[in-house]
Amino acid sequence: MLEALTAGERSPRALADLAHGTIKASPQALQEALAGGFEEHHAFMLRMLLDTVDHLTLQIDKLTARITTRLADLSTTPDDRGGDRDDDRPGQGMLMPLTDVERLDEIPGVGPATAQVILAEIGTDMSVFPTADRLASWARLSPRTFQSGPKNTSGPAGKGNSWLRGALGEAAVSAARTDTFPGARYRRIVKRRGHLKALVAVARSILVTVWHLMNDPTARYRDLGSDWHTKNLDPARKTRDLVRQLTALGHDVTLTPAGA
Repeated sequence: MLEALTAGERSPRALADLAHGTIKASPQALQEALAGGFEEHHAFMLRMLLDTVDHLTLQIDKLTARITTRLADLSTTPDDRGGDRDDDRPGQGMLMPLTDVERLDEIPGVGPATAQVILAEIGTDMSVFPTADRLASWARLSPRTFQSGPKNTSGPAGKGNSWLRGALGEAAVSAARTDTFPGARYRRIVKRRGHLKALVAVARSILVTVWHLMNDPTARYRDLGSDWHTKNLDPARKTRDLVRQLTALGHDVTLTPAGA
């Protein structure tokens, strides 16, 4: 519709007919919105804006292609991996080594663009960070404790690398909505620590996963499942938690072992 307006089309009916089929507005509402008020000067300015969008889109495409090429060059080669590994994802029927971006893309919440930002900020050589905890600490995603005399209090994680924190934050928000281990981790923590702290915890988990994948070029992400905590929960701890909750509600709890 914008291109038609710049080309001189002014008929509300003709312009409304160019709308995408999934648009929510009715044809009548579109015709009313497109009726009158659009003059030659508006068309001139709109043409300039559309040309600017096209120019920036072309630059983004060129930069994206260059980033993809450079990251592929930095990724470990098949020889470094000890031979090609079978990519068992659906639709892959041949031996094909995965790039670092593709391996990180398998983490819930992490897409190709997010993976590129992460690799751009932390690099591909994990010898700089001897452990995953060191990487998390450098990114300011580790818990901080402040001591004043005998009193210890927790504080904010800190700012860290803004580009890395932003990418991990977006990944954490996406992962929190999934039925995966990171999603289950968010739902467990948010109940007692709140939304923001739960997202920081998920972002840290994603970064720790990234470290392990980059530290071992042959590793692939395998999700533990949303029920991992339930399956591996300490029964004694769960019992204490439930008793404490019932006591807080004003109940006297007496436990009798099953079969007794």
